[in-house]
Amino acid sequence: MRAPIGDFDHATPAPDCLDELTAPVAEAVRHWRGSVPAEEILYVDTDPEWADTAVFVEHYGRDVLERSANCVVVAGKRGGGTTLAACLVLSTTRVDVNGVVRRQLGARKASFASMDTATGETGMEYGGITPLGLPVDWPVLLDPAVVDLPYVLVGSGRRRGKLLVPGKAFGELPGAVVLEGLGVA
Repeated sequence: MRAPIGDFDHATPAPDCLDELTAPVAEAVRHWRGSVPAEEILYVDTDPEWADTAVFVEHYGRDVLERSANCVVVAGKRGGGTTLAACLVLSTTRVDVNGVVRRQLGARKASFASMDTATGETGMEYGGITPLGLPVDWPVLLDPAVVDLPYVLVGSGRRRGKLLVPGKAFGELPGAVVLEGLGVA
């Protein structure tokens, strides 16, 4: 199957390649209940050596830059409590952690979670964290530009491989909240 974006050799429906995904992502695909059929979530194999954005774009096509998103884990703190959340913004923007995220989480302070926290809590590899398969009690904060795209390139839970997901599918994830201004230039 041809990928809807990028110059990838082959795209495979995610339900047909669950072994390529981390356990939480595979479970999310296996039990997918969204209005977008699970078969429309596609897996593409990518070389982890080409993970740097400039090199990735050189190998897989310029159109992936405007149609890819980064998923980052943030920690909001208030008093003695910490709330973990995921933020998904276009890769050409950055997350407004100290404004939009902090207010949405009702936190006094918000920051990017440590690598150990992000990987330990998600069961995913650093650099491959994806919104699919996150803990169900986490808020998943989405920039509207991501949700509006026909297909979005995101991590697969591992450094090797990516998922191509219809943007509207992210809005149907547990805990999903679409927030204007989440991604800023």
